[in-house]
Amino acid sequence: MSATLPLPTDQQPAYRDRKRLMWLLSVIGPAGVTIGPVAHLMGATSEAWFFVAFAFFYGVIPLLDWLLGEDLSNPPESVVPRLEADRYYRWINYAVVPVLWGSLLFNCIFVATHELSWMAWLATTIITGSMLGFGLNLSHELGHKKDWLGRKLGLFNSALGGYGHFSIEHNRGHHRHVATAEDPASSKMGETIYRFVFREMPGAFFRAWDLETERLERQGQSPWSLNNEIIQAGLVTLGLYGGLIAAFGPKMVPVLAVVAFWGAFQLTSANYIEHYGLLRRKLPDGRYERCEPHHSWNSNHIISNLIVFHLQRHSDHHANPTRSYQSLRNFPELPTLPSGYFGMFLAAYVPPIWFAIMDKRVIAATGGDVKRINFLPAQRARLMRQFGLREQP
Repeated sequence: MSATLPLPTDQQPAYRDRKRLMWLLSVIGPAGVTIGPVAHLMGATSEAWFFVAFAFFYGVIPLLDWLLGEDLSNPPESVVPRLEADRYYRWINYAVVPVLWGSLLFNCIFVATHELSWMAWLATTIITGSMLGFGLNLSHELGHKKDWLGRKLGLFNSALGGYGHFSIEHNRGHHRHVATAEDPASSKMGETIYRFVFREMPGAFFRAWDLETERLERQGQSPWSLNNEIIQAGLVTLGLYGGLIAAFGPKMVPVLAVVAFWGAFQLTSANYIEHYGLLRRKLPDGRYERCEPHHSWNSNHIISNLIVFHLQRHSDHHANPTRSYQSLRNFPELPTLPSGYFGMFLAAYVPPIWFAIMDKRVIAATGGDVKRINFLPAQRARLMRQFGLREQP
């Protein structure tokens, strides 16, 4: 398949997506979490093998992001319709699904059926959960599509981690209320990720259930019917997890619990960093201004963006949610993260480091306008004193 897309006029050079083949890394990348178990089955005795994938995702990727820097280039608007229509990019998404499912099942079965030290057990379940978080990001990409297959595949894939409500909450809830005080998936300035998780995880489920109930009631159907997509995904999860426990015994229970939680926590980690402290203005009629690129934190770091399907170009994603990953753009003067998501996750897990990095960036991104800052109410007065901010009429 050609990597070159000709522009409509002869006067312009042909556009070449330089990352076209590099997106294949997203297909083979999830299989990397099996390195430890595969090495063990092949006779390796060192437990260091169980930490190879862990070190790569949380060490090597942030380092490569720092070394290789950012890609600020955009596809010309004249070729975007052709990029969107190119099935190659969608088949990349589809090809990841069996790799995700196979890698997760392989690791979970391995951990439940082998005697491991607690460190090897924890390292394997955590990195498997990290891969599951990547899978939820794939569901995010698929769930935004208008075609039935893409949306259903996204729903099916999110059921792998028991998080089948995600697409409903994200598409119909988060995108509507993003960067507002009412949104459980938008973090507030001064809020730690550990406080945020207790607001975001349950809030996401209840909002998704309410939204799906409203949709079904408009159609004259019960929310407890099989037309409820949350129930559809839940049945997939129940069948999968129930089958694994029945086949491999009670040792599978803690494995699935840790993997599912850490996968969901990776999604929460992404939500935490994507809109931290940013607020859309409320208009005189009580509605919020339209979501614009400056209401999201952006990152153009090359390696991590290849792994997460340009999720880090989050500013364009929220301003134009139907754009596919290959077409997302960078804009000048956006709120910008100093690293890709994997590095920012590590910072978020140590709140003093996170606040030292990000609070001053919130002030710079908003120009110190308190009407554009989403404060944690309990920290508002302290933060205003710290940064010399004043209430505005």
